[in-house]
Amino acid sequence: MIGRISKWQTDELVETYLQGVRGAIPAASLQLEIINHIIKSWCPHPRCILDLGCGDGVIGRFLLGQNPETHVIFADFSDPMLDAARKQIGHNVQTTIVTADFSSKSWVESIGNLGPIDVVVSGFAIHHQPDQRKKELYAEVFHLLAEGGVFLDMEHVASTTPHVESLFDNYFIDHLHQFHQGTEATKTRDEIAQDFYNRPDKVENILAAVPDQCEWLRNIGFTDVDCFFKVFELALFGGRKASN
Repeated sequence: MIGRISKWQTDELVETYLQGVRGAIPAASLQLEIINHIIKSWCPHPRCILDLGCGDGVIGRFLLGQNPETHVIFADFSDPMLDAARKQIGHNVQTTIVTADFSSKSWVESIGNLGPIDVVVSGFAIHHQPDQRKKELYAEVFHLLAEGGVFLDMEHVASTTPHVESLFDNYFIDHLHQFHQGTEATKTRDEIAQDFYNRPDKVENILAAVPDQCEWLRNIGFTDVDCFFKVFELALFGGRKASN
């Protein structure tokens, strides 16, 4: 995204996502539960957690609640998202909010002096990068992590076939429709579907398959790499950096 403005840097899209989409994500509570279980099992007393591409900080805020003595860094390239994070977090001495654009390796400079980092989490952010940049970013995360550190990516991933993609699309549209029925919105399911298929941020999606991304992590040096949760195109995968 270097050299152009991403739609995720606009107030309009950020508000649309936070108010009208994120609450419809299937099994969101279960995703957080699994993330927390893995961290407590593999890194039970993290000194520092990095929420990379944090949005309004939903994952990092949850983990801070589970680990109130842990320092949590919230990093994103979108000013509107970081403003939303600040409103949600309030004043908390255990947190740091930084602007970091991981479309290039310079993002590490924004984080490097805040480490060592024991846990890096990311939620629905890295899929906007080309595959080569994803690989580079995963390597940068690996080098940033302390020994024994954990990396978990809750991500929008590629379907194996167009038919499977269609299954996901209809499943997600159903959840969007159910979510909006609980609000004052009056859109029909067909209208919600049209909004979904024509959403302005769709052009920024560069989806990669879970097996490919897990293999990239193994090649970098992560151990215990696996996909820990998957519902169609929603997947949690990652691994850890072995202690010497």
